[in-house]
Amino acid sequence: MNPVNIAIIGTGVVGSALLNQLLALDNSQFRLIYIARSKHALISKDYSPLKFDLSWESALESTDEKTLPLEALLLYLRKSPLPVIVVDNTSSETIANFYPKFVNAGIAIATPNKKAFSSDLELWNKIFSNGDLVYHESTVGAGLPIISTINDMIRTGDKIEKIEGIFSGTLSYIFNEFSTVTPNSINFSEVVQIAQQLGYTEPDPREDLNGVDVARKVTILSRLAGFNVESPFSFPIQSLIPKPLESIDTTAEFMKKLPDYDDELNKLKEDAFKNNQILRYVGKVDFSKNSISVGIERYDMSHSFASLKGADNVIAITTERYKQPLVIQGAGAGAAVTAAGTLSDIIKLAERL
Repeated sequence: MNPVNIAIIGTGVVGSALLNQLLALDNSQFRLIYIARSKHALISKDYSPLKFDLSWESALESTDEKTLPLEALLLYLRKSPLPVIVVDNTSSETIANFYPKFVNAGIAIATPNKKAFSSDLELWNKIFSNGDLVYHESTVGAGLPIISTINDMIRTGDKIEKIEGIFSGTLSYIFNEFSTVTPNSINFSEVVQIAQQLGYTEPDPREDLNGVDVARKVTILSRLAGFNVESPFSFPIQSLIPKPLESIDTTAEFMKKLPDYDDELNKLKEDAFKNNQILRYVGKVDFSKNSISVGIERYDMSHSFASLKGADNVIAITTERYKQPLVIQGAGAGAAVTAAGTLSDIIKLAERL
C-alpha cells in the first residue's frame, strides 16, 4: 500500500473516534495533512504529516488557522503530491453537495454522511458518474458490513429481490421494549421517555420518531440494489408523531403531551400479541412488488426480528442466490462502530489508490 494523504472534516463524536482509531494504527501510509472543525483547522502547508506536541485535540484548540472554504480546500488538495482521501464526518448537506467536485478532481471520499447518498437522485448520479472512489459503509448500519455485502452481491452477478431491516438503533430499542414476546403493560410514551433519558434518541425524539432517518437509509440501499429512488420522500413513511403534535414548538411540551396518544399504539400491540406477533419499525425494499416502504410491521414471535435486543440493527437480504435470506445483525449505532466502518473504508481506498 502506497502512502496517501488524508484530510479530515468534522471532529465531533464520530470524527474524534475516527481520528483516535486512525492514529492508533501507527501506520506511516496514512498521512494526516488536514483536520478541520467548523471554524479552525490544522493544515500542513507542505503536505508533510501533521505533528502534535500533545494531542490533535489540544493542537486544534490552540490553532489560529481558519478552516478552508470548500473551494480553497479543493485547490489545496489538488496540489497534493500524493493521492488524497477526504473523510467527511459531518451531516452537512453543503459538503455533500460538493462531493462531485472532489470526485472530478480525482479525490477519494470516505464518509458516514447520509445526506450525500439519500438526497436527490441527481446528486447520487453526479457522485458516481466519474468513478467509484467514494465509500460510505457507515451511512447504513454504522460498522455493519451491509453496503459492502450488497455491492459484492451485485458485482458478482447476483440480483437483489428483497431487503428488509430494522435500521434505527433508537426505534429498535423502543420497539424491543414496547412490543415483547411476553405480556407487558408499558406505554409507548414511557419507552420513548426512557430512551431519551438513556441517550438513545436525538435531543428532540421527533427526529427519530418521524422515520426520515430510516427512509434515508432505505433510499441508499434501494439505489444500490437498482431502484432509481428520487428522494427519501418519494415512498410511504409512517411517522410515529401523532398529527396533532407535529406543530408543537418545544421538545418538553411534545414529551408532556405524547402520553395522550398512547391508546392507538397500545391497541396495535395488543392485537398483535393476541395473534402471537410483535411490532417492529422496519424499512422494506421489494422488487417483486415494485415497492419501498418505512413503517410498523407485524412479525411472528418466531421471526428473527422478534428476538432482537437493545438497540441492535438487523437486515435480511433475499437474492436469486440467497433464497433463504442472508441476515446481518449487530450494533447499528455508536461512535466507535461508526468510526470503525469509515476507517475500514479509508483502508480499502488506500489499498486501491
